[in-house]
Amino acid sequence: MKIKGTLIPIGGNEDKGFEDDEIHRLDYIEEGILSHVVNEAGGVDAKIVIIPTASSIPVEVGENYITAFSTLGCSKIDVLNIKSKSDSEREDFISLIKEADCVMFSGGDQSKISKYIGGTTIHKILSDRYINDEKFVIAGTSAGAMAMANEMIAGGSSAKAFVKGAVIMKKGLNLAPKLIVDTHFIQRGRFGRISEAVAKFPNLLGIGLAEDTGMIIKNGNDCTVIGSGMAIVFDGSHLTHNNEKILKIGTPMTMTNLKVHVLANGDHFNLDTRQVKVLPIESPFV
Repeated sequence: MKIKGTLIPIGGNEDKGFEDDEIHRLDYIEEGILSHVVNEAGGVDAKIVIIPTASSIPVEVGENYITAFSTLGCSKIDVLNIKSKSDSEREDFISLIKEADCVMFSGGDQSKISKYIGGTTIHKILSDRYINDEKFVIAGTSAGAMAMANEMIAGGSSAKAFVKGAVIMKKGLNLAPKLIVDTHFIQRGRFGRISEAVAKFPNLLGIGLAEDTGMIIKNGNDCTVIGSGMAIVFDGSHLTHNNEKILKIGTPMTMTNLKVHVLANGDHFNLDTRQVKVLPIESPFV
């Protein structure tokens, strides 16, 4: 099945144009992640819908994104605070999703996204438009990125890395069925958490996104890294030893021949062929 739309998972804490954090070192207007989101959605006239469902402070989060996208020149911005399954069946909310050029999911608790949106009319419209509309963009940061997967990381301790049971898995929105996505990846030390997830589902690719880092995924397959940090790809398709299935909860795990790629801004990765194309070192975008 050919997918026409665009997915943009983001590792969280992306530059919104008003932070002083040292990791945000790309020019916000020209190279920032949200600038990429706007460009992919068709430019400053794009209709952007923010969904802060995952957040515990949805009003504040919605206002922050309105400010961030307004700074980039956008004016057609709506916030849908979906707080229940019934909200995902509201006709006014459905109309906005049908008309949107871009839907942006905020961070927070990814389980809220799957709980309140999964299996609803809005979920169906998002999926259908992503498959069939080449101008449609779905972006998500932190929890919003993690919820794009079918096998979704819903929680788990980074401190107990490489111990069976450290990761909690639930079903996500199945927009990126080839992936398991983890976020805040470098900053929160989640190498072990995603390794266990890949051990559970070795046919899937694990993607660990650092903060202020994302991927533009075209055709459901072609990935380009954006942002100021790293995207770590975990490929378990050639594991020669994986004892996840036979271990008891709390037991340290063994995985051998796990392939890991460390990618940065401008690098490309193909989800089907699992091939990397690295941006030339002389490129001005490095």
